[in-house]
Amino acid sequence: MFRISAFIICLLVATASVAQTNVNLGGITVDETAAVEVVADNLAVDQASGTAIFSGNVVIVQGEMKVAAANVEVFYTEATGDISRLVATGGVTFVTATEAAESRDAVYDLAGGTLTLTGDVLVTQGASAISAEKMVVNTGDGSAVMEGRVRTVLQQGQN
Repeated sequence: MFRISAFIICLLVATASVAQTNVNLGGITVDETAAVEVVADNLAVDQASGTAIFSGNVVIVQGEMKVAAANVEVFYTEATGDISRLVATGGVTFVTATEAAESRDAVYDLAGGTLTLTGDVLVTQGASAISAEKMVVNTGDGSAVMEGRVRTVLQQGQN
Protein backbone atom coordinates (compact mmCIF):
# COMPACT_ATOMS: atom_id res chain seq x y z
CA MET A 1 0.00 0.00 0.00
CA PHE A 2 2.93 2.35 0.66
CA ARG A 3 3.99 1.98 -2.98
CA ILE A 4 0.53 3.01 -4.21
CA SER A 5 0.52 6.00 -1.82
CA ALA A 6 3.92 7.04 -3.15
CA PHE A 7 2.55 6.84 -6.72
CA ILE A 8 -0.38 9.09 -5.82
CA ILE A 9 1.83 11.65 -4.06
CA CYS A 10 4.18 11.79 -7.05
CA LEU A 11 1.26 12.23 -9.44
CA LEU A 12 -0.24 15.06 -7.35
CA VAL A 13 3.09 16.89 -7.18
CA ALA A 14 3.70 16.70 -10.96
CA THR A 15 2.44 19.71 -12.89
CA ALA A 16 0.52 19.57 -16.16
CA SER A 17 3.31 21.39 -18.01
CA VAL A 18 5.95 18.89 -16.90
CA ALA A 19 4.43 15.43 -17.21
CA GLN A 20 6.99 13.53 -15.18
CA THR A 21 6.76 11.24 -12.17
CA ASN A 22 9.12 9.00 -10.26
CA VAL A 23 8.30 5.32 -10.17
CA ASN A 24 9.72 2.71 -7.82
CA LEU A 25 9.60 -0.63 -9.59
CA GLY A 26 9.43 -2.62 -6.38
CA GLY A 27 13.16 -2.37 -5.75
CA ILE A 28 14.04 -4.23 -8.94
CA THR A 29 17.73 -4.67 -9.37
CA VAL A 30 19.67 -6.51 -12.03
CA ASP A 31 22.63 -8.71 -11.19
CA GLU A 32 25.01 -6.90 -13.51
CA THR A 33 27.66 -9.59 -12.95
CA ALA A 34 25.32 -12.36 -14.16
CA ALA A 35 25.85 -13.82 -17.60
CA VAL A 36 23.80 -12.35 -20.45
CA GLU A 37 22.06 -15.08 -22.45
CA VAL A 38 20.77 -14.20 -25.93
CA VAL A 39 18.56 -16.43 -28.10
CA ALA A 40 17.52 -15.39 -31.64
CA ASP A 41 16.67 -16.71 -35.09
CA ASN A 42 19.71 -15.04 -36.72
CA LEU A 43 23.09 -13.54 -35.82
CA ALA A 44 25.37 -11.27 -37.84
CA VAL A 45 28.78 -10.33 -36.39
CA ASP A 46 30.85 -7.33 -37.50
CA GLN A 47 34.38 -7.81 -36.17
CA ALA A 48 35.51 -4.41 -37.45
CA SER A 49 32.93 -2.44 -35.43
CA GLY A 50 32.78 -4.86 -32.51
CA THR A 51 29.03 -5.40 -32.78
CA ALA A 52 26.68 -8.32 -33.13
CA ILE A 53 23.14 -8.04 -34.50
CA PHE A 54 20.59 -10.59 -33.34
CA SER A 55 17.33 -10.67 -35.30
CA GLY A 56 14.07 -12.56 -35.19
CA ASN A 57 12.39 -13.46 -31.89
CA VAL A 58 15.27 -12.18 -29.75
CA VAL A 59 15.15 -13.05 -26.05
CA ILE A 60 17.77 -11.73 -23.61
CA VAL A 61 18.03 -12.97 -20.02
CA GLN A 62 20.27 -11.60 -17.28
CA GLY A 63 19.50 -12.86 -13.80
CA GLU A 64 15.80 -12.20 -13.09
CA MET A 65 15.42 -9.77 -16.03
CA LYS A 66 14.10 -10.86 -19.41
CA VAL A 67 13.92 -8.67 -22.53
CA ALA A 68 12.30 -9.70 -25.82
CA ALA A 69 12.45 -7.77 -29.12
CA ALA A 70 12.47 -8.19 -32.88
CA ASN A 71 16.11 -7.05 -33.22
CA VAL A 72 18.97 -6.42 -30.79
CA GLU A 73 22.35 -4.91 -31.57
CA VAL A 74 25.06 -5.77 -29.05
CA PHE A 75 28.05 -3.45 -28.52
CA TYR A 76 31.25 -4.67 -26.87
CA THR A 77 34.00 -2.74 -25.09
CA GLU A 78 37.31 -2.68 -26.93
CA ALA A 79 39.41 -3.11 -23.79
CA THR A 80 37.74 -6.19 -22.28
CA GLY A 81 35.38 -7.52 -24.93
CA ASP A 82 32.53 -7.41 -22.39
CA ILE A 83 29.04 -6.34 -23.46
CA SER A 84 28.67 -2.60 -22.87
CA ARG A 85 25.28 -1.85 -24.43
CA LEU A 86 22.26 -3.56 -26.01
CA VAL A 87 19.96 -1.68 -28.41
CA ALA A 88 16.58 -3.37 -28.92
CA THR A 89 14.13 -2.33 -31.64
CA GLY A 90 10.91 -3.48 -33.24
CA GLY A 91 8.72 -3.81 -30.16
CA VAL A 92 10.33 -4.51 -26.79
CA THR A 93 9.01 -6.38 -23.75
CA PHE A 94 10.80 -6.15 -20.40
CA VAL A 95 9.76 -8.60 -17.66
CA THR A 96 10.79 -9.26 -14.07
CA ALA A 97 9.12 -11.34 -11.37
CA THR A 98 6.85 -8.45 -10.31
CA GLU A 99 6.62 -6.00 -13.24
CA ALA A 100 6.28 -5.93 -16.99
CA ALA A 101 6.95 -3.11 -19.46
CA GLU A 102 6.66 -2.69 -23.20
CA SER A 103 7.85 -0.05 -25.66
CA ARG A 104 8.90 0.42 -29.27
CA ASP A 105 12.64 0.60 -28.52
CA ALA A 106 15.06 0.15 -25.61
CA VAL A 107 18.71 0.74 -24.77
CA TYR A 108 20.25 -1.32 -21.96
CA ASP A 109 23.50 0.34 -20.92
CA LEU A 110 25.26 -2.29 -18.80
CA ALA A 111 28.24 -0.03 -18.13
CA GLY A 112 26.04 2.88 -17.00
CA GLY A 113 23.47 0.72 -15.22
CA THR A 114 20.40 2.06 -17.04
CA LEU A 115 17.57 0.65 -19.12
CA THR A 116 15.86 3.29 -21.28
CA LEU A 117 12.52 2.41 -22.89
CA THR A 118 11.12 4.81 -25.51
CA GLY A 119 7.94 5.05 -27.56
CA ASP A 120 4.53 4.14 -26.13
CA VAL A 121 5.93 2.82 -22.85
CA LEU A 122 3.46 0.82 -20.74
CA VAL A 123 4.38 -0.52 -17.30
CA THR A 124 2.16 -2.86 -15.30
CA GLN A 125 2.55 -3.67 -11.62
CA GLY A 126 -0.13 -6.13 -10.59
CA ALA A 127 -3.49 -4.49 -11.41
CA SER A 128 -1.95 -0.98 -11.76
CA ALA A 129 -0.59 0.48 -14.99
CA ILE A 130 1.33 3.60 -16.01
CA SER A 131 2.23 4.81 -19.50
CA ALA A 132 4.51 7.50 -20.94
CA GLU A 133 6.74 8.20 -23.90
CA LYS A 134 9.97 7.40 -22.05
CA MET A 135 11.12 5.49 -18.98
CA VAL A 136 14.66 5.33 -17.59
CA VAL A 137 15.33 2.58 -15.04
CA ASN A 138 18.35 2.58 -12.75
CA THR A 139 19.19 -1.14 -12.75
CA GLY A 140 21.33 -0.75 -9.63
CA ASP A 141 18.62 0.46 -7.26
CA GLY A 142 15.41 -0.29 -9.19
CA SER A 143 14.19 3.31 -9.37
CA ALA A 144 12.74 4.79 -12.54
CA VAL A 145 11.66 8.09 -14.04
CA MET A 146 8.86 8.35 -16.60
CA GLU A 147 8.47 11.36 -18.90
CA GLY A 148 6.18 12.53 -21.66
CA ARG A 149 2.42 12.57 -21.15
CA VAL A 150 2.40 10.26 -18.15
CA ARG A 151 -0.92 8.51 -17.52
CA THR A 152 -1.75 6.01 -14.80
CA VAL A 153 -4.48 3.75 -13.49
CA LEU A 154 -4.05 2.81 -9.85
CA GLN A 155 -6.21 -0.06 -8.62
CA GLN A 156 -7.04 0.57 -4.97
CA GLY A 157 -8.78 -2.61 -3.95
CA GLN A 158 -10.55 -5.46 -5.60
CA ASN A 159 -14.05 -6.35 -4.35
